[in-house]
Amino acid sequence: MDYHKIITLESGKRGGRPCVRGLRITVYDVLEYLAAGMTPAEIVVDFPELTETDIYACLSFAADKEQRIERLPMP
Repeated sequence: MDYHKIITLESGKRGGRPCVRGLRITVYDVLEYLAAGMTPAEIVVDFPELTETDIYACLSFAADKEQRIERLPMP
C-alpha cells in the first residue's frame, strides 16, 4: 500500500509526529488501538473521520519504518 498520501508530517501538529491525513490522530495512536485489541472497524466507529484504508496505511507506514531499522550483524 502506498501510504505517502495518507500519512502526513507537519511541524507543530502533535509534535511533528506522523498523522493520518493531517488530522490530529497519529500513526502511534492507531497502532496503540490495534495493539490493545481493537479491530479496524471498531476504530472507525470510535473515530468516524478515519477509514479502514487510513488504518492499513498506518500499518504499512510502521512496516516500512521497521524495515529500515538497522540490524545487528550476525555472529
